[in-house]
Amino acid sequence: MSWLLLGGGLAVLLTSGAILGAALGLVGMALLHFQANGATPLAITASWNMLTDFTLSAVPLFIFLGEILLASGISKRVYNGLTPLFARVPGQLLHTNIAVCTLFGAVSGSSTSTAAAIGSVGYPELRSRGYDPGMVVGSLAAGGTLGLLIPPSLALIIYGATQNVSIGTLFIAGMLPGLMIACAFSIWIIVRTKFGGPVAPESEGRMDWLAVARGLKEIWPLPILIFFVLGTIYLGIATPTESAALGVVASIVLGMTWGNLNLPKLWQAFKNASLMFAAIGMILLGTVILSQAVSLLGIPRSAVDAISGFGLGPYGILLLIVIVYIVLGCFFDGISLLLMTLPITFPMIIGLGFDPIWFGIVVTLLVEIGMITPPMGLNLFVLTSISKNEVDLTTAAKASLPYWLILLGAVGLFTLFPELILWVTRW
Repeated sequence: MSWLLLGGGLAVLLTSGAILGAALGLVGMALLHFQANGATPLAITASWNMLTDFTLSAVPLFIFLGEILLASGISKRVYNGLTPLFARVPGQLLHTNIAVCTLFGAVSGSSTSTAAAIGSVGYPELRSRGYDPGMVVGSLAAGGTLGLLIPPSLALIIYGATQNVSIGTLFIAGMLPGLMIACAFSIWIIVRTKFGGPVAPESEGRMDWLAVARGLKEIWPLPILIFFVLGTIYLGIATPTESAALGVVASIVLGMTWGNLNLPKLWQAFKNASLMFAAIGMILLGTVILSQAVSLLGIPRSAVDAISGFGLGPYGILLLIVIVYIVLGCFFDGISLLLMTLPITFPMIIGLGFDPIWFGIVVTLLVEIGMITPPMGLNLFVLTSISKNEVDLTTAAKASLPYWLILLGAVGLFTLFPELILWVTRW
């Protein structure tokens, strides 16, 4: 009966157009009232504990940090600074998209913010130089997904805060997979340039190392910001929340001295961040109520027992979970999908004996895949809008397909070799 109420309630409310957070919370309340003998007061306690959680306060701070970087125009300076470095690499400035998204992801924590910030600079620049528009959008959409994995990741913060997993350890574990995937993206660009049709103009002349040195000199403040955000966590100087606050202060200072941030833009960034966190906070409230209900009723354990009866084994069940995430990623944005599913999938995965740090990275990868999966791939929508529909959604999705396959392959690789994620956490 619990499964019927859970599945039926979610199906009815989500298809009715109800706000996601409200739908999750109402289903959780119904489960607590009808299946847990009127235990609805637990929802109030769980909501209060979530709203007063110190760790979770890092979320609005990192959102604000990303909005400040977006408003300050720092992304343009970083993009121009790294451009000479890839002048002679096959694919040329397409690699700049990946590299800048990787660096920007190391301070913004948001996939959509990364795609928007770098796309608004990169697409017009590369289009004017004769690059294939579809290839440009594909590389930017894929590079934007690195904002969800390269620490500080908003997805990892929410995962750690809601599931009581160390956020600092998740950040450390996410660094190598993020860099590996960024390298894989660049390798694909080289292969596509070498063996496919023309996607970039012919490079001319030799590598100008003086221009490379000048470009790298131009971006010297960025490592300082990365240190404030990540270095303080890795050195044990600050908690994720404290590092986020340091990052906000540092980004304001850099934005006003190095970028073009001013008080009106800062106020607009604050309003945008507040609206975004209000939407995420609503989903968080609904999630924590639903999580309380499914945990109290033992729904994840019963699901594992039921699926185990088919003789699939832990990896067979994991495959089913991966398929579910890929399908749902077609219809929900990354953070919403994460919050909606974790109350059920996290206890199932832990019950099967998988490592919670490993699952945090893998589920973030699955969420990334959804960011470039139509019809709800947010990065695709953002970049088609930036291109002023010069690249339509279908073309953008086709151009993103190789990167989609790389992300899916990474899920398989990290499942076969979990130590690629976990070895660094054992130091």
